[in-house]
Amino acid sequence: MNILSNVFGLFILLFLMTSYADENYSVSKVTTGIFYHQGVHEDPSEQNMGAIANVGFIIGENCVAVIDAGGSYLEGTYLRRAIKKQTDLPICYVINSHVHPDHLLGNAAFKEDSPQFIGHQRLPAAIVARQDFFARTFKETLGEAYTGSEFIIPTVTVPIDQPLTIDLGNRILTLTAYSTSHTDNDLTILDNTTKTLWTGDLLFMGRIPALDGSINGWLKTMQQLQSMDLEFVIPGHGDAGCTQWQQGLLDQIRYFTVLRKGIREVINNMGTIDQATQDIGLEEANNWELFQQYHRRNITASFVELEWE
Repeated sequence: MNILSNVFGLFILLFLMTSYADENYSVSKVTTGIFYHQGVHEDPSEQNMGAIANVGFIIGENCVAVIDAGGSYLEGTYLRRAIKKQTDLPICYVINSHVHPDHLLGNAAFKEDSPQFIGHQRLPAAIVARQDFFARTFKETLGEAYTGSEFIIPTVTVPIDQPLTIDLGNRILTLTAYSTSHTDNDLTILDNTTKTLWTGDLLFMGRIPALDGSINGWLKTMQQLQSMDLEFVIPGHGDAGCTQWQQGLLDQIRYFTVLRKGIREVINNMGTIDQATQDIGLEEANNWELFQQYHRRNITASFVELEWE
């Protein structure tokens, strides 16, 4: 029976892959040699196959680096096919910006390329700690789109504040690992040739940012990113480009500053976490998509951190 179930699952996956027209999974050119697929502002589901985050790739003269592989094995296969339409060069690196499944569940689609998998120094521990929960949750959430997904431990890790450079062939990338911010394992990727920064989920555009790390640390990191000399920015979610990223950082800084100020006032007045979730930051509701789904979580995570200051 298990064999029949596995065969049926693979059949359904193949059907999804062949019935989902290539044009429905498109990539956009950001600048020379850099392409990304923009995720939808939704929670992951079988219908969107977990393709809710921005993912993409950078093409050098010798090889290709994948930047986040997608929210399911199925999405990873589409991303790989999109790469092969642009170049015949080998895929030498798969770089994960952090541990969240919408960014790394597609990794297994690239195993046949034998790339080096790269992540933050804390990414291996984060994967080990969360993979059982993530696997149960996303297998149920994504249905057949989850088939083939794996949690792959990086073969190369980047120490905090000790950037790593890799060369794709006359194309140098600088990978920087940060102290706890959005998560405790955030990594950015800078293409030095075009001054293009992939921020991972250190930057959300339009969709409400989701805190899984430190409100204080994230605010500090955002201020650091503001000072960078960049031509293009690809956020973890939302529009990529050259004009709106600084405003996006300002919006995030405003949002978390409102939360921090309000939570500190509640704590100083001996208020409760329930009071904070009911009263703080509601004026931000019209500024963000998916506000109702994530705002209270942000309050809760921030309150737990700030009450121990």
